[in-house]
Amino acid sequence: MRHPDSHLLRTMVKQPSGYRKMAEQTLHSRPLYGIGTVARLTGLKPDTLRVWERRYDLGASQKSDTGRRQYTQADLEHLQLVAALVRSGARIGEIAASERKTLERLVEACTDGSRSPAADKPQVIFVGESICSWLDEHQGCLSGVSAQLAASRLEDLDLDLFRDLDDVDLLVVGCDRMGSGQFRHLNELRQMLQPASTLVMQAGMSDNWVEELASEGIATMEFPPDRAELAFHLTRSSAERATKDGINSLAELVAARPRLHSAAQLEKAARLKTGVACECPQHLSSLISQLAEFEADSTECSVDNWNDAAVHSCIYAYTSQARWLMEKALDLVLQGHEEELAKAPMLKSA
Repeated sequence: MRHPDSHLLRTMVKQPSGYRKMAEQTLHSRPLYGIGTVARLTGLKPDTLRVWERRYDLGASQKSDTGRRQYTQADLEHLQLVAALVRSGARIGEIAASERKTLERLVEACTDGSRSPAADKPQVIFVGESICSWLDEHQGCLSGVSAQLAASRLEDLDLDLFRDLDDVDLLVVGCDRMGSGQFRHLNELRQMLQPASTLVMQAGMSDNWVEELASEGIATMEFPPDRAELAFHLTRSSAERATKDGINSLAELVAARPRLHSAAQLEKAARLKTGVACECPQHLSSLISQLAEFEADSTECSVDNWNDAAVHSCIYAYTSQARWLMEKALDLVLQGHEEELAKAPMLKSA
């Protein structure tokens, strides 16, 4: 692949007793996708992906220890652009060697200037041994972002590792302890990357440091992270990236969850006698209806600036997710009552 997503740097790391051996500091791209996932997300067959890799060097830039192809986010987005152009009539041999910016312009021309199918995801940098190790076991948390992981202690980090990076939306730093030295290194890193926002993770951080970081506009979180809280910060970076790029339609900022039940189906569910010894069907149906109404209203809220747009886009995203989860909960409540459901065919998912 012509888009390397990792950068390796050998550096001398200072220790109290002097210097230890040359250490490799590397940025690792996450998440990584298997060929089956890439085939689904591009609309291409796995055999086509293999042929393109062999003939045009359009393949995975990484491989696992067992030799399996591992596609980075950049690999996936590049292939999505190529696939979109091929579907519009372009010949693969004529565009295979094109750079990403060229492909993006061609896609925009083919789609009347609409958003590219490989619109940039938020760029997130993670620094720290513990947080990077945790993320390797929880890659699903990174599905909405393009992440670079530097598994090195903050005080050992060589800033040259980040020289080629720009447009960083979120910097996440995990550290064993926070002291004046770590704080100085953190500010040096922030000065170089100029991230839109910064998040620091540490187990048992003192209240004084939480307040000090907050005064600098830096958010804090306990380590290991709560997935929902981490998702909040990542989703916010996604909204900020979208509004910064000039997208002012809130409905375009996130991929809305599909509606599982229509208004008529919810009304019928509220009246259904399921035999469940509670009022969950009625309560859930009412809650889903209210969330669906608010979800629709949130896309029409007037905003005066990009910050307001980012806030409202987060509201829309969270409401959509909450409504979808409540619909799944309603499905669970109604399971095992086939006879009652048979009498109410409209309850089947849309």
